[in-house]
Amino acid sequence: MLQCPANPTQQRSGFAASYLTLMDPQAPQREHDLREVFNALRWLIRAGAPWRLLPNDLPPWEAVYQQSRRWLDAGCFEAMVSDLRSIIRVPQGRQGQPSAVVMDGRTLQSSCESGPRAGYDGYKRRRGSKVQMAVDTLGHLLAVHATPADEQERAQVRTLCEQMQQATGHTVEVAWADQGYTGKQAREAAQDNGMDLQIVKLPQAKKGFVLLPRRWVVERSFGWLARFRRLSRDYERLPKVLSGLHFLVFAVLMLPAAAQVLVSAGSS
Repeated sequence: MLQCPANPTQQRSGFAASYLTLMDPQAPQREHDLREVFNALRWLIRAGAPWRLLPNDLPPWEAVYQQSRRWLDAGCFEAMVSDLRSIIRVPQGRQGQPSAVVMDGRTLQSSCESGPRAGYDGYKRRRGSKVQMAVDTLGHLLAVHATPADEQERAQVRTLCEQMQQATGHTVEVAWADQGYTGKQAREAAQDNGMDLQIVKLPQAKKGFVLLPRRWVVERSFGWLARFRRLSRDYERLPKVLSGLHFLVFAVLMLPAAAQVLVSAGSS
């Protein structure tokens, strides 16, 4: 087994295993250990390398790619993040699923792979994809939606709200966002999904960096994502793969905290 910092502990691997086992009982036996495939995928998103440059210590890139696509298509990492979110929140005296969220978007520079579906973000002066995200007040991911960078943020509110309510069981009541989400269209989209959209505005006469209430949470989440080089640009041909990798990253980020909670609960 490849010995590198990407390898999860036995506790974390045991938790993740139930989400990664997709094979039908009638299917042929696996040639590669799912834990090794998962390690390879973790290494890939952290290092930012192409599929074909996976280290020889790991399973062949073709096997890793095919199994990763199965996981992404089945929503394995969305389910894992949802359960991890509850495990982390409850010991802190919170409800398992949030009632308040923070929304924002970031623009990723396009690459040769994603270029055909890229758009130009006039504000950031960058051609690429815009990733809209919604996180809870701890900064953990609930919903993500990838579009060309020239599409407006307010036009994606309905999709984000529908994803959030589906992921939480319709527990979200309040959504905070920046001024890119202003307007009747965004407000009504949130209301149709049972949410009150509240805009956090930049104080007047302020220049430079300003730490805004509520909104800083999602900015911190963007900072967490920046540690994973695969998501430093848009290297994916399909937007659903780009969205799925965001859930994978948050699963990787949340596993240590959730494992600690489970260990503490088991020893008490």
